[in-house]
Amino acid sequence: MLRSIDVRPWRDVGLARSAASPGLLAAGWCVGGGAIAAASLAMLGTGLLRVAPGTEGSWLGAATRVTLFLAPAALVEEVMCRGYLFTTVRARIGTRGAVLATSALFGVLHALNPGATVESMLIVTLAGVFLAAVRVAYNSLYAAWSAHLAWNWVMAVPLHAPVSGLQLEHPGYRIVSAGPAWVTGGAWGPEGGLIAALGMMGGLAYLYTRHRREES
Repeated sequence: MLRSIDVRPWRDVGLARSAASPGLLAAGWCVGGGAIAAASLAMLGTGLLRVAPGTEGSWLGAATRVTLFLAPAALVEEVMCRGYLFTTVRARIGTRGAVLATSALFGVLHALNPGATVESMLIVTLAGVFLAAVRVAYNSLYAAWSAHLAWNWVMAVPLHAPVSGLQLEHPGYRIVSAGPAWVTGGAWGPEGGLIAALGMMGGLAYLYTRHRREES
């Protein structure tokens, strides 16, 4: 659509070569990974999450396999929700409308995940807003992908926690909920509770401040 029908450059969907700079990828990684890491560490420190025994196996081998699974999955979701569709909707109804519409779609895409609830869907929708803010703030779909991957990777690899209801490999140990599911995310994983939502709100505040500062 972009190249054959609209005849527009890659930069219009955040896929310009400059949008894949190491600095932008690192910025996305830090924003996405930092938000969920801060939330998870806060819950671990207060006993809302706890460490439980895992399975036998190689930590490094599991980390490699999980990363190879998460990276393309995050890229596909970003291209679907915050690539061409986001750009087209944004041109029609503005940035806010595009953020809300694509974030709602992002939430719906996770409706069939194991253990999905109304609360988890609302928080996934908020995650869509968070990732769209990364896309807008850095004008880079690559940065949004990096933030998305980092968010999932922190939960799956160092924490061995569920990711959107999916329990991936967890050799040696795993992180489980020890508090109310509406706070910790329960079986959905740390991203499904109030604390993770607060982490995303902090990330959104940072991105908004940064974007306004650049505009001024």
